[in-house]
Amino acid sequence: MKITILGSGTSTGVPMVGCHCQVCGSSDPRDKRTRASILVESSGQRILVDTSTDLRTQALREGIPQIDAVLLTHTHADHIHGIDDLRGFHFIHRRVIPCYASQDTIDQVRTNFSYIFEGLHSEGYWPLLEAFPVEAPFDLFGCRITPVPIMHGSFPATGYRFDNAAYLTDCSEIPERSMTLLQGLDLLIIDALRFSPHPNHFNIEGALKITEILKPRRTVLTHLTHEVHHSDGERLPQGVEFAYDGLSVAL
Repeated sequence: MKITILGSGTSTGVPMVGCHCQVCGSSDPRDKRTRASILVESSGQRILVDTSTDLRTQALREGIPQIDAVLLTHTHADHIHGIDDLRGFHFIHRRVIPCYASQDTIDQVRTNFSYIFEGLHSEGYWPLLEAFPVEAPFDLFGCRITPVPIMHGSFPATGYRFDNAAYLTDCSEIPERSMTLLQGLDLLIIDALRFSPHPNHFNIEGALKITEILKPRRTVLTHLTHEVHHSDGERLPQGVEFAYDGLSVAL
């Protein structure tokens, strides 16, 4: 299995529109962050986690030839509003892609983007996704996937465990019942927005506290704002690093 960080940035991306801070003006390519998403490759199949606002850019940058399944974490715009970019894959492969998420997420995305699931034949749009609500572990392309309920402020979201790797974006709290689902990880990719506190996201200190409890072999901090220079990673504990767009981890 291989996991690639398609986007390591927060909802505004980095550089942020109109900002001229040191990080937004950085010459380090690892400080250029598109909106948060990952690609999981298992048994030659590709699982996309979230259809970020920058999906087209990410797919072109990484040379993604096809998507075989989509998982959604929640319905905030930066994680969903690239969903129309799946049309390009459909033009080539003419396949309806299975989409997995919580029932609440499926319901809201179906309401906001009905044509993605139902098509709009009078306008030449064909269905792109078939919805599968999930709450319990399931198998996909030889990978055991476990939905992990998390809280994003007061908003419920879903993280995912892929065998011994986990992706927890947009979270400020992990319920105790979910912590039990995250034992024995080789890789933890976790929301760590910035150094200063935020009510709806773990900051770096909060993410490190979770890492100290779970003790994964490797931790990657993602969903980063323009408060964070990639070079600040030199200050992180051993085994912990900042994500950057294009980072791939083989497991």
